[in-house]
Amino acid sequence: MIIDCHGHYTTAPKALEDWRNRQIAGLNDPSQTPRASELRISDDELRDSVEKNQLRQMLERGSDLTIFSPRASFMAHHIGGFETSSTWAAICNELIYRITRLLPDRFIGCAMLPQSPGVDPKTCIPELDRCIGEYGFVAINLNPDPSGGHWNSPPLSDPHWFPIYEKMVEYDIPAMIHVSTSCNPAFHTTGAHYLNADTTAVMQCLTSDLFTRFPALRFVIPHGGGAAPYHWGRFRGLAQELKKPLLKDHLLNNLFFDTCVYHQPGIDLLTRVIPVDNILFASEMIGAVKGVDPETGHNYDDTKRYIEATPNLSAEDRAKVYEGNARRVYPRLDAALQARRIPA
Repeated sequence: MIIDCHGHYTTAPKALEDWRNRQIAGLNDPSQTPRASELRISDDELRDSVEKNQLRQMLERGSDLTIFSPRASFMAHHIGGFETSSTWAAICNELIYRITRLLPDRFIGCAMLPQSPGVDPKTCIPELDRCIGEYGFVAINLNPDPSGGHWNSPPLSDPHWFPIYEKMVEYDIPAMIHVSTSCNPAFHTTGAHYLNADTTAVMQCLTSDLFTRFPALRFVIPHGGGAAPYHWGRFRGLAQELKKPLLKDHLLNNLFFDTCVYHQPGIDLLTRVIPVDNILFASEMIGAVKGVDPETGHNYDDTKRYIEATPNLSAEDRAKVYEGNARRVYPRLDAALQARRIPA
C-alpha cells in the first residue's frame, strides 16, 4: 500500500473561494459577512472535484490513500481574528470530512486549526477535539507562524504551544508543521516561506529540550525537511556546540521528513542522510509545483518515481517509506486501516 502523508484540497469548487472572499470583505463591512450556512456545495460537486483531480492522479501515479487537509495557502491565519479563523477552519474541515465519507478508501482527514496571531492556542482545542473525536481525523496541521511571514509567535519550544502538544499526546496524533500564505513580500509563499518554516522548525527543536518534556510528541517536517537534510552537518555541529545529544537521539525519535522534494538528486540526498525510519512518502499533489519537468518529461510532484529510482533504498526500505512509517507515525491511521482489515 502507498500512503501519501501530504495532500491538500486544492481543487475545491469555486463556491468555497467566493464564500471566503465575502468573509474577508466583511472584516471592513460587517453587512457583507456571510453565514456558514450560505455555503452550499453538494456531495456530487465534492466528489467530482477530487475524482477528476487528486484521485485521478493518485491512480495514475500508483498511490492508494492520501492524508488530506484543507488547502495550506487558504488557511491564511493572519486574516481577521479568532472568530474569522474559527468559522473558516470549521467550514474547511467539514468539507474534508465529507470527502473522507464519500471516498473513505482513498482519503483520511488531517485538521486545519483555527489559529490567529497573538491568540492563545487553547482556543484551537474545540476544533481539534471535533476533528479527531467526531470526524475521525488522524493528524493536525500546525502553523508555527500565524502572522503570515512576520514570525511574531514564540518558538515551537515555548509553553505557548503546550496546550496543543498536550492534546496531541492525549490523542496520539502527529502534527505536520505547515505554514500558510506569506503576506511578507520578502518571502515567496512556496519557494521561500514554506522551506524557511521547515528549517526553522527543525532548528527550534534542536536548540530546545522540547522532546524531553514531551517524549511522545511527533512532528512531520514537510517539503523534505527544508534545508535540514542538505545541511545536516551544520545541524550536527550546532547541536554539538550547544552540548545537545547526538541528533539521532535528540531529534529523530520525534521528527519525520516527507518526500515532497521535486527532483531525483534531492531524494537521493534525503535518503542518504536521513534514516529510512524517519522518511514518509508524500507528494503534496496537487499543490506547490504542478508543472512538467522538461528534463524528465514527468511532473515534478510525481515523487514515487524518485523513490523507485533512488539507489539508496532496498525493497524493505521502500515498504517503510510507502506505508510502514506512516502507520507507525499516525497510529489512528493504522487503527482505521486495521478496522478495514488492511493489515500492516
